[in-house]
Amino acid sequence: MSYTLEGRTGTWEIVVGLEVHAQVISHSKLFSGASASYGGEPNTHVSLVDAGFPGMLPVLNQECVAQAIRTGLGLRARINLESRFDRKNYFYADLPTGYQISQFTHPIVGEGTVEIELADGTVRHIGITRLHMEQDAGKSMHDQDPARSFIDLNRAGVALMEIVSEPDIRSPEEAGAYLRKLRQILRYLGTCDGNMEEGSMRADVNVSVRKAGEPFRTRCEIKNVNSIRYVMHAIEVEATRQIEVWEEGGEVDQETRLFDPARNETRSLRSKEDAHDYRYFPDPDLLPLVVEQAWVDELERGLPELPDDKRDRFVRQYGIPRYDASVLVAEQAIADYYEEVAKGRDARLAANWVTGDLFGALNRTGRTITDSPISAQALGGMLDLVSDKTINGKIAKEVFEDMLETGDSAAAIVERKGLKQVTDTGAIDAAVADVLARNADKVEEYRGGKDRLFGFFVGQVMKAMAGKANPAMVNEALKKVL
Repeated sequence: MSYTLEGRTGTWEIVVGLEVHAQVISHSKLFSGASASYGGEPNTHVSLVDAGFPGMLPVLNQECVAQAIRTGLGLRARINLESRFDRKNYFYADLPTGYQISQFTHPIVGEGTVEIELADGTVRHIGITRLHMEQDAGKSMHDQDPARSFIDLNRAGVALMEIVSEPDIRSPEEAGAYLRKLRQILRYLGTCDGNMEEGSMRADVNVSVRKAGEPFRTRCEIKNVNSIRYVMHAIEVEATRQIEVWEEGGEVDQETRLFDPARNETRSLRSKEDAHDYRYFPDPDLLPLVVEQAWVDELERGLPELPDDKRDRFVRQYGIPRYDASVLVAEQAIADYYEEVAKGRDARLAANWVTGDLFGALNRTGRTITDSPISAQALGGMLDLVSDKTINGKIAKEVFEDMLETGDSAAAIVERKGLKQVTDTGAIDAAVADVLARNADKVEEYRGGKDRLFGFFVGQVMKAMAGKANPAMVNEALKKVL
């Protein structure tokens, strides 16, 4: 599905590449032993290395390297056994050393790919250019005092993975699908929590436009966009702006811009720096990073089943539609919950209950699967009562709502409320006879060819038996008499 924007001069194509900064899950920072946890009082998670004190030497955190390799493997990317750290020099108040330790010419991870699926079922592959490790900067706070700015260095030195895509994205929808898939993979791997609200995952968005068949035109970079919705919105806003510039005979300048969702616009921040502006050079305090293939292989063996593999297995093993499988593998916790419910049961029925009634209940109550008021074992127990015909599907809905409110087991609720399904043929035959006797005129109409009245009779019998009759037995009894 192609996505284009219309201007005065016709159709334009959007070209997007994303640079995603993902905070590495680790106890300590990339080059120091200070805590990498989120929050805390300002400037309490800071070592002398992070604060840029003279004579302090960085020491590389092995777990951060392992996390970067795991991520590269999860992105089906090439792992570079030798990489290097460089100094990226620039002055900013929350960068106490005056440089950021990053990887420029020799990243730890090379080319890879991410498969995305769009709403219409289209599958696309977005190329990964590289993944490199770098330090995060601190945080400048301008709203604490009317005359002064304050600096919090808690985040300074925290390990980041910068994941750079190829300019393969062609629409806001594709950008959203790519970010959701990337976040899903990182969470499965346990290498980043993907929490955009806390800043542990954020994106720089590179946008340009062109006419069909043209080479790439000048791009602009929108910095530090912290939600998927805003990324999608920013792409459309910036692309529209660039189209207007080109169509008015102007030139789009390569620059860094900020997205303002309140004003529905992007604003110029500074002219875009090139690599030479940062005066990159190898960090003299850090040797080249050399890893053994045996260690990479060991890390690969320890990887969890990734989302695409799990989705394909669910389709094969459980016989559920691909769409349902995609929904169920969206989060590792959801997939685990579903597998517990489906174990030894009707897997399609389990999928319907998890994606339908359970998800609906979680949305209503503002909960997630990890704090679901109904455990996987409890939901499975209710499905067992449906399978052994203790209750029917309609009664199951009532039992489910009671489980939500009380936390009681399905069996206890059925016993307490007397909801056991009636399978006594005598009782069902009596109810059928009574309903047909009271609706003799409709019986004649049915026998005269109005077949759709059969559903009416079923409904009346079920109503007469307070919904507790076995529907299949009611159908059979009605057919016999009619």
